[in-house]
Amino acid sequence: MGRRMLKAQTLHPQELGEAAAARWRELGAATPAFASPLLGPDFAQVIGAHRDDARVTVFERDGQAVGFFPHHRRPGGLARPIGAPLADYHALVTAPDPGFTGREALAAAGLSAWRFTGLVDPYGLFACDVAATADSYVVQLGSDGPAGYLEAVRAASPKKFKNYRRLEHKLEREVGDIRLVAPDHSRDAFEALVTWKREQLRRTGSHDFLAPAWMESLFERLFALRDGDFRGLMVCLYAGERLVAGQFGVRLGHAYHPWLASTDPDLAAYSPGQMFLSRAIAALPALQLDVFDLGPGHDHYKRPYALGRI
Repeated sequence: MGRRMLKAQTLHPQELGEAAAARWRELGAATPAFASPLLGPDFAQVIGAHRDDARVTVFERDGQAVGFFPHHRRPGGLARPIGAPLADYHALVTAPDPGFTGREALAAAGLSAWRFTGLVDPYGLFACDVAATADSYVVQLGSDGPAGYLEAVRAASPKKFKNYRRLEHKLEREVGDIRLVAPDHSRDAFEALVTWKREQLRRTGSHDFLAPAWMESLFERLFALRDGDFRGLMVCLYAGERLVAGQFGVRLGHAYHPWLASTDPDLAAYSPGQMFLSRAIAALPALQLDVFDLGPGHDHYKRPYALGRI
């Protein structure tokens, strides 16, 4: 089958039919690297519900879909990752040997360039054009479950975790008993996490990715979406009745990808984010999860807990 027979159709994600979405899920499920909640049709469609410039190019050969490329289409044929800046991962989702390169796919889609940050490319379709530059941190439970995983984490950094335990005891003495709520459906907690994150971004001079109206409506939609394989998930840590830390993001199947990680700034001396991660990892089986994807960046915070990296 020659490459000349490749066909490309670009449409808004909301126009994607059930058969095409099912085929996209089939291709994604066949390759572990594509298992992220950010790489399937559900994420593309929920973004499309809030962004008019969302697109997905469907590549076909001999009447069968062989690849899917979700993106935002900008003037001049420039593509950006769909859902950016939430798109920690993005990909051209295909079968192992699609018969075309990444450059050929972009050309067939009528694109002159694709600007990205977190490419997932298990089949090397863009191998001649890019090089890996950073790690992304992933917690993936093995057969020994969270207890074995956390024991390995503690063994790798015994001094750090001894200090974390000391701070936990101190927080419990001074504020209240520590407890994790997973999932947490509290509207007050959700609003507090958003407020803390926006305050942190202002303090550090970072871009406030939560400011756009479409982002606010997207988070509200996902917070309310609690049924189905793809849905929002918030997990929070409390000391007594006081919210201490939490994360909010999306889950698909057995994988959780949070975007919003926030802690009470008045309790920063206790390192509440570290307490949260230990308890969230321990809670994964009860949530029917075995992958807790911490994403890229913030190495000092994530590295001690992530035995796996992408």
